[in-house]
Amino acid sequence: MFFHIVLERNMQLHPRHFGRHLRDNLVAKLVKDVEGTCSGRHGFVVAITGIENVGKGLIRDGTGFVTFPVKYQCVVFRPFKGEILEAVVTMVNKMGFFAEAGPVQIFVSNHLIPDDMEFQSGDMPNYTTSDGSVKIQKDSEVRLKIIGTRVDATEIFCIGTIKDDFLGVINDPVTS
Repeated sequence: MFFHIVLERNMQLHPRHFGRHLRDNLVAKLVKDVEGTCSGRHGFVVAITGIENVGKGLIRDGTGFVTFPVKYQCVVFRPFKGEILEAVVTMVNKMGFFAEAGPVQIFVSNHLIPDDMEFQSGDMPNYTTSDGSVKIQKDSEVRLKIIGTRVDATEIFCIGTIKDDFLGVINDPVTS
C-alpha cells in the first residue's frame, strides 16, 4: 500500500556546495540519498514530493561540513499481510516462484499454488495446469495475496499465495 508521509533527515553538505544554490544542492542530495531506499519502519521510499522545512545548519568541527535538518514529504510503499498485489514472475523452480511488485520481492511456495498446477522442468521451468491452459513462467504477470511479511532494517520480504479465488495468472508472456 502507498502512503504519503512526512519524514526528517539530517543532511551533511560539503562547503563547496554553499552559495546561492545551497537549497537546490541540498534537495538534489536528499533525492539522491533517499529515493529508492528502504527503511523497515516506513517501507520503500518511492519519491520525494516536497520539502517542508530546511533548518539552520550546524557546522561540524574540523571538517567544514554543515549538517542541515530537512523535513520532507514523500510517497512510501509498504506491503501488508492480506494485501492483493499484481507482480511479475522473476524466477520459477520446484520449490515455488519469486515475483516482484515494484521493489518488493515475493516468494510463492509450491504449497501455496493451486493443486491442479504442476512443476515442469526444462529450459523454461514453469507451473502448468493439467490441461495446459494456464502457465506460470518467468515474466508472467500474476495477482497474488500476501500472507506474511518479514521486515529487516533495510529490506522487506514477503510470502504470497495464489491459492484463492480471483488470484493467479493475469497475463502470460507466451500468449500475448
